[in-house]
Amino acid sequence: MAGDEETDWAMAPEGDATFPENAEKREALREVADEIRARDDSSEASQIGAFLYRVSDLYKEGEETSIPEIYMNMRHILEVKEQGGLDPDE
Repeated sequence: MAGDEETDWAMAPEGDATFPENAEKREALREVADEIRARDDSSEASQIGAFLYRVSDLYKEGEETSIPEIYMNMRHILEVKEQGGLDPDE
């Protein structure tokens, strides 16, 4: 279900905003991610945890990420899962 790069970016949310360093927000997001993973060891919980960790990176000084980059990364992960993983023949 992969589209061309131009179409993919057009579907990504607006996100050139910069986020100031905020250790409290970053840690809160990571704590929630860890709690979700601890309560449920499903792949869905793992994906939600991974998403929250990526979002928490927005609040880390020096981290070079953006909302569209996180969106595209998570979208790719979900598409790979939908197709049966990286090597569906196994």
